[in-house]
Amino acid sequence: MLIVGERVNASRKAIRAALEKFDAEAIAAEVRMQVAAGAHYIDVNGGTFPGREAEMLCWLVDRAQEVTDLPLCLDTSDPAALAAALPRVRGPRPMVNSINLERDRYARVLQLVLEHKAKVIALAQGEEVPASTTVLKVELASRLVDALVAAGVALDDIYVDPLVFPVATDSGSAQATIGAIGEIMARYPGVHTVCGLTNVSFGLPARKLVNRVFLAGAIAAGMDAAIIDPTDTQLMAVMYGAEAVFGRDEYCMNFLGAFQSGAIS
Repeated sequence: MLIVGERVNASRKAIRAALEKFDAEAIAAEVRMQVAAGAHYIDVNGGTFPGREAEMLCWLVDRAQEVTDLPLCLDTSDPAALAAALPRVRGPRPMVNSINLERDRYARVLQLVLEHKAKVIALAQGEEVPASTTVLKVELASRLVDALVAAGVALDDIYVDPLVFPVATDSGSAQATIGAIGEIMARYPGVHTVCGLTNVSFGLPARKLVNRVFLAGAIAAGMDAAIIDPTDTQLMAVMYGAEAVFGRDEYCMNFLGAFQSGAIS
């Protein structure tokens, strides 16, 4: 399972406060924690500062690269911010979060993905109402994957996010998303699926419990990447256990390694 560490996100109060003060050490501490916890990518998002997102995203890219050689996931809905930040990335190829079927955004983000040879998170989202059923999620995802491949993006560089919505307001969303994950993985061998996990529990108490249950179901369906908080030890334990149970961890080697390191007990 590829883990994109989600903690350096301006929607979190601590990160917004750090950005307001340009507190480099606070950002460094967040990055180091996620690296130590097993993240493979570090997501950086500076999107709560209207008119300054490009500035904030560039600053976060610079600060993260001062403390880790892990690749970065540049998380923005603003193509201009993405265009400013991508040239600052050095080392491993970055991931772009995200592209969708909205015409103007698609063309601008695709150009940047190709120019910088980036991996890309592909959202099952178009100009219309967001897809709430498995059928619609797969339809939108297929249109996007087909378009990206035709443009020259390798399947192995595409991470499809079927977009789970809060079960508090759409009780079928988790099941629809899990169904879409299975169909997308079967339809496009070599493509990846990913999910911003915490959306599923928004508006509920005991959110972490709901997140864990959904993660196990998504792994069972074939999801092979997740945007999560890797410092949540119980969530990580569920991930290791689910991969072992659902045949995603040959001879349970990752599970055994996590146990021996003390990551799970």
